[in-house]
Amino acid sequence: MYPNIAVVHYSATGNTLKLATALAEGAREGGAAVRLLRVPELAPRHAIEKNPTWVRHLDKEESERGTPLAQLDDLVWADGIALGSPARFGGPTAQLKNFLDSTGGLWAKGEMSKKAVTAFTSASTSHGGLESTILALLNVAYHWGALIMPLGYADDTIRKHTGNPYGATWVSRGGSAPDDMALSAARTQGRRFATIVGALKRGMVNSSGS
Repeated sequence: MYPNIAVVHYSATGNTLKLATALAEGAREGGAAVRLLRVPELAPRHAIEKNPTWVRHLDKEESERGTPLAQLDDLVWADGIALGSPARFGGPTAQLKNFLDSTGGLWAKGEMSKKAVTAFTSASTSHGGLESTILALLNVAYHWGALIMPLGYADDTIRKHTGNPYGATWVSRGGSAPDDMALSAARTQGRRFATIVGALKRGMVNSSGS
């Protein structure tokens, strides 16, 4: 019985999307059905146009080639939800938070307590709030009543190189894209998440059938 995983993210210039894509690849390698999804852009166009990379990324995403927009039904479908956002003053973006704030109806029904959640992020500086952003994202999962899965020191890539057990991260100095090490960490997180969510789903099905 394969798990369903929704990778829901916001990405301004494409770096968080690259992490999300790698995590989704890892989850598929782990046997999950995956939906890679984005949330809508909320920033005013005049602000976006000050950054050409932001403009290019948004225009691509809003074209036919773009990543589908997340809907609440995607969260109902999912057994596990991976949340990704750039760091903004040590917390997630308003764009992703706006979507998460719309889950109140699902929360009230107890729907979100059946899920597992993991998180990932990127920032422009080494101390730009990577860990606090992941922790802030996971605050939502606490309120949902969901189970939380950190990346942990899951393999040598994490233990010896990235050193971040909270979740896959990237420091985008000068706007640089995630390197192979960061993408490997995201894929590891996706595979681990698929394994954990799959075991949780099987356990819940077996429990309800007994």
